[in-house]
Amino acid sequence: MDPSPEIFRLLDLMPASGRMLCKIVNKPQQSTAIASSFPGPWARERPIYINFDLWRKLSRPQRDLLLLRTVSWLLGVKWFKADLYQGIVIAGLLGTLVELVEGDAVGVVTAGGLTALAGAQIWRSTHRSDREIEADQAAIQIALRRGYNEPDAARHLLSAIETVATLEGRPGLDFMELIRVQNLRAIAGLSGVGIPEEGIRE
Repeated sequence: MDPSPEIFRLLDLMPASGRMLCKIVNKPQQSTAIASSFPGPWARERPIYINFDLWRKLSRPQRDLLLLRTVSWLLGVKWFKADLYQGIVIAGLLGTLVELVEGDAVGVVTAGGLTALAGAQIWRSTHRSDREIEADQAAIQIALRRGYNEPDAARHLLSAIETVATLEGRPGLDFMELIRVQNLRAIAGLSGVGIPEEGIRE
């Protein structure tokens, strides 16, 4: 697969907010079909890494839903919003700078520790199972605007999760993927058992 036309197609598939923030990068050396890192607050772009040798083995609808799901997850990471932990991170960073200027080592350690703890809490909140499920559901909603219907979009994402695990040579799905699969099966009408509204906090 020539990456360039596919990259242009995927960029066109993204919502406008995704095109402004996310960047698709060809990374043939990675062992996963698609990957992204947790974006730091300083990151101007949120790269999505694709191994096109594996990517081409997925059907087009599977690729669409995987890409939309990754974009939705990245857009769901919001460092600067009206939230307790985001406020603590900002206050901690400012406090650390002030203490550095004043040369107060104890103050630097205290403010830096506060910043690290709040940042870790933001990371954990983004990796809860309900956040993962929200990213799947957001991807399906975007897919509806791209001509898919909800059951088909859920089925394509479900099959993509399972196919990617096989392509990557994994023995099976991890715990989070199993939760997502069960929820997608319910959305697709393949199962009457879904995930409770409150999700599963880990």
